[in-house]
Amino acid sequence: MRGHDGVPLSRAPLGARDDHVHTSSPVEVKPVPRDAAGLRSRLRAAHGRVLALNPFPLPLHLVTGNHDTPEALVGGFGGTRFLGGGRLTSYVVEHAAFTVVVLDSWVSGSPGGGLGSGQVAWLERALAERPGAPALVCLHHPPVPVGIPFLDAMGLADGPALAAVVAAHPRVVRVLAGHVHRPVTAPFAGSTVAVAPSTYRQSGLVLREGVPGYPDEPPAFLLHVRPGAPAGAAWVTHTVPTSAPGVSRRVRSARPSC
Repeated sequence: MRGHDGVPLSRAPLGARDDHVHTSSPVEVKPVPRDAAGLRSRLRAAHGRVLALNPFPLPLHLVTGNHDTPEALVGGFGGTRFLGGGRLTSYVVEHAAFTVVVLDSWVSGSPGGGLGSGQVAWLERALAERPGAPALVCLHHPPVPVGIPFLDAMGLADGPALAAVVAAHPRVVRVLAGHVHRPVTAPFAGSTVAVAPSTYRQSGLVLREGVPGYPDEPPAFLLHVRPGAPAGAAWVTHTVPTSAPGVSRRVRSARPSC
């Protein structure tokens, strides 16, 4: 498995098959073209993406990002394990030790995100189905400000509504997000928001007005470790760089697209 820069991803932590790898660099899926030739080309590309992802050694669940199109994501991955075996971009996967609930915060024409009252109500029902199991709630846009004004201006519009549902379900052990292109953690409604870094390039830590840019920081992912004994032990999250030692990443683009 390789990152966007062709550097092999670290395989050391992947022996923990009951754990959860979390990255904010999903496969970007563009709108389906109207002409037949373009459609065939996109379908071939989608088939290639499925073949490329199949060897990944952990369960892989795709989340719609703001650069994706939900219809195209379903067209490319619907019915596969990457969308929970279904044809919707909001779905539930019940693993033996925990539940993964994937939400779709995509908003047409906007870099910011939203869930809407219908999806928030669906989340409430989904979490109630298995109240005794730890749950990971996944979406693209962080539900809290991260302290970078440029990125906070394109965050999740209905974070408080999501917080109300999470607060009512104490077995939600993580709310997982991306979008920011750097690792961020924050308390959230009795749980923890964990924002994944990018496996491509990171946004700058600019805690003032202005465009963050892309600093020379390594690509990475988050590894969420499920607790063992003793009972009641906490989940733990590690940030895992993916670049090989000595590999420099000097990306000079001035404006993150997130």
